[in-house]
Amino acid sequence: MRIRRAEAVDRPAVRSLAAELGLDYPGMDDDPFWVAEANGAVVAICGLKRHSDCLELCSVGVARAFRDRGTAAALIGRVLEDVPGDIYLTTVKPAGFRLFGFAPAPSVPASLAARPAGWCDGCRTSRCMVLVRRRR
Repeated sequence: MRIRRAEAVDRPAVRSLAAELGLDYPGMDDDPFWVAEANGAVVAICGLKRHSDCLELCSVGVARAFRDRGTAAALIGRVLEDVPGDIYLTTVKPAGFRLFGFAPAPSVPASLAARPAGWCDGCRTSRCMVLVRRRR
């Protein structure tokens, strides 16, 4: 499996996998993504959404046939290696991200607090947490 930053040619595969996993969002083509590929096919994605006041790890997903192989962990690790600065994320599953140094954010950037209508549709918002990984 190869992990790398996505290129323009990967955009259709990134969009397709994101849509399949319910991780797509408006404007995602403007954000950088990293991919894991196997046999020349994109099998996992991880995005970095640039807000005016922070960076947000987003759209972390692995194709069903490639789960439980450490793919997501390897992909997240690569993004964290490549990106300087603090990174935030919102999640209902914080345990796995804590392994990467993410912890509850002491304050929430305004851009993350002001989610567009429909952003959290289908999520259990009572379990949603904002985490941050401070650059060491």
